[in-house]
Amino acid sequence: MKTRIVFLLLLGLLTSACQPQPEPVYRQELFAFGTIIDITTQGTDTAEARRAVQAVDALYQQEHRDWHAWQRGALDDLNRAIAVGKPWKTDPSIVQLIRLGQKFERLSDGLFNPAIGELLALWGFQQDERPDGPPPPPAQIADWLSHKPSSLQLKIENMTVTSSNPHVRLDFGGFAKGYSVGKAVELLEQRGIHNLIVNAGGDLCLRGSRGGKAWRIGIRNPRANGVLATLALKGATCVFTSGDYERYFTFEGRRYHHILDPRTGYPATGTRSVTVIADDPALADAAATALFVAGAERWQAIAVRMGIRDVLRIDDQDTAWVTPRLARRITFDPAWKSIRIVPLEP
Repeated sequence: MKTRIVFLLLLGLLTSACQPQPEPVYRQELFAFGTIIDITTQGTDTAEARRAVQAVDALYQQEHRDWHAWQRGALDDLNRAIAVGKPWKTDPSIVQLIRLGQKFERLSDGLFNPAIGELLALWGFQQDERPDGPPPPPAQIADWLSHKPSSLQLKIENMTVTSSNPHVRLDFGGFAKGYSVGKAVELLEQRGIHNLIVNAGGDLCLRGSRGGKAWRIGIRNPRANGVLATLALKGATCVFTSGDYERYFTFEGRRYHHILDPRTGYPATGTRSVTVIADDPALADAAATALFVAGAERWQAIAVRMGIRDVLRIDDQDTAWVTPRLARRITFDPAWKSIRIVPLEP
């Protein structure tokens, strides 16, 4: 009997040795830019993955200090200099963000404007706590509009930035998250990690696969808990969403969110969320905001201008507007009844 038991144990060990072992999965949460950053890697030794994520954390903390729009740091120093008409030599990463912001402002026909920090401050959205209102007086918004701040009013010579408009106040919140996610992915890939997700508060980039299978991505319902649709994605791509549920306040029964229309000075109307899928995370982040602001009349044309093909827009009547290529690979919750597939038109 003892011999048979030993034989069975050995047989079990040999059988298990022949089975393919699951690839290691490593997951860690970081915190920067006011959000939780969830990093998952597949198929990399745990110790190596941990060291790589620690390097990403150091990168994020440096970016958080340098790019913060209302805490003292490199960006705040630049904004203070602009306000008094003083040329300012700044950090190379901020110069890169300015150039990207100018590019996105041009591509979006001004609907994405990274120079609206002064307007965001008027609305109370440049603070750590959620504002509780009231909205700024119309006269203050009209005064801001009269100055027409734009990132295109910035001039860069080497690392020195000047502006002809003292009301330009840079806030990279509309695309810095995307840019930083892209940098984190680059760092992980440089360390030999090729199957991963970097998820910053629901905005993410992925690479490779999860054990040969697609990564499963959920798109948030803008008015309820849970998801309205899912995507199964492999390879190299990014998914970014702008929604009116992220930062907002309610005053006298009316909801005011942080996605401001630079043409009116008020929160953009007609849309609850826009999800963009693209290879470039900074572009995807900026485009999601621009298409939100563009609204029903212009979102398709602006998507074409910005080179975006995969868009899901949820309007204020809970209708999902989805572009044809994305429609072929998205799965909606059965409870979501109103879905429209629409072509992109210039």
